[in-house]
Amino acid sequence: MRKLAIVLLLARALAPAQAEHQQHPPRSAGEYARVLDDPKRDAWQKPDEVVAALNLTPSAVVADIGAGTGYFARRFAARAAKVYAVDIDAALLKRAANGAPANMETVLAVADDPKLPQAGVDVIFFCNVLHHIGGRPDYYPKLAAALKPGGRIVIIEFFKKQLPVGPPPAMKLTEDEVIAELKSAGFRLARKHAFLPYQYFFEFTRE
Repeated sequence: MRKLAIVLLLARALAPAQAEHQQHPPRSAGEYARVLDDPKRDAWQKPDEVVAALNLTPSAVVADIGAGTGYFARRFAARAAKVYAVDIDAALLKRAANGAPANMETVLAVADDPKLPQAGVDVIFFCNVLHHIGGRPDYYPKLAAALKPGGRIVIIEFFKKQLPVGPPPAMKLTEDEVIAELKSAGFRLARKHAFLPYQYFFEFTRE
């Protein structure tokens, strides 16, 4: 199953590649990598600002779900003690591991299980990935089990409207949907960030 990898293509796609990539599935890990790592993405994804906004402590353990080539995971590794770069695509993880910092570990997951250590993670991070995870009500308890006391789930998703980047509106989740799903899973919205032009950016903690 390649659901998370498809997310990485469709949901993280950059404007120049958008029209083509919404019309067909990815052809190779190399194609994924070009989309994920295109420098033009930085202008709207603002990755360094995103990482800074999370105020990670030097002892933090972060799991980047749908990490792909390590676009965010490598940045987390510069600020955290440990980073799990999680994906279901082994080829993408191989690219992520190439020259990765020593504190970044790749994790080959499956579509319904992130394969994270029990009570071992401070921050679980999703960027443009959540809307493609099937069976989310069964997935959230696995995230909860991986969190340390006081841990956070961070979700970045595209606004549910037509945008110059990202998937078509029909594929997206509204802000209210995400908040309601996490509330049902025992989490509350603790913080919102409003600096991303095309995405909402939420932090959740346990109720």
